[in-house]
Amino acid sequence: MTDDQAASQPAKQSNWNIPNALTTLRILMVPFYGYALLQDGGDSIGWRVTAFVIFVAAMITDKIDGDIARSRNLITDFGKIADPIADKAITGMAFIGLSIVGDIWWWVTILVLAREWSVTLLRLSILKQVVVAASQSGKIKTTFQAIALAALSLPLRQVDGSLDLVGEILFYLSQVMLALAVAMTLWSGYEFYRDVWRQRRAARTA
Repeated sequence: MTDDQAASQPAKQSNWNIPNALTTLRILMVPFYGYALLQDGGDSIGWRVTAFVIFVAAMITDKIDGDIARSRNLITDFGKIADPIADKAITGMAFIGLSIVGDIWWWVTILVLAREWSVTLLRLSILKQVVVAASQSGKIKTTFQAIALAALSLPLRQVDGSLDLVGEILFYLSQVMLALAVAMTLWSGYEFYRDVWRQRRAARTA
């Protein structure tokens, strides 16, 4: 490689940056979220509120680290791998934990996690050969999931008195949001596999 060619190559970003630090922090939040959610079998109001705060903080850091990485061009090999893993770890813990405490059916959790991790692992395995951009349906799915899981992390069925009816209404509204999230999860998964197949077919044809 000549000096001119070397100079034209983009400088490789260091893994030591704010987005990657936030991604690492999000991964570290996962066991704390699970611990808070499962305390007293999920019946502790204080711990459920704590779980809600941790989950929302994780979602906020996800938004912030993505915005910073794109605006400052801090795209790194570590970030490409760790960011989707961090996202699936916190949402996976939410699905599993909420199934354990009885707020989400297990078949829903198994179906969603099978889709999420199969897509994530395939995306990582073809990272250098095929680039599949995040679809609009995938972004909608992420939003619906975040809202539903955050709301269900709250002690909606544990509150008494004047908040009892409000908690019940919010619980069932959260279930509706979760149903929409599951539908978008399956649809965006179909779109991802379809796009991968199309790109690979185009590559073979070329």
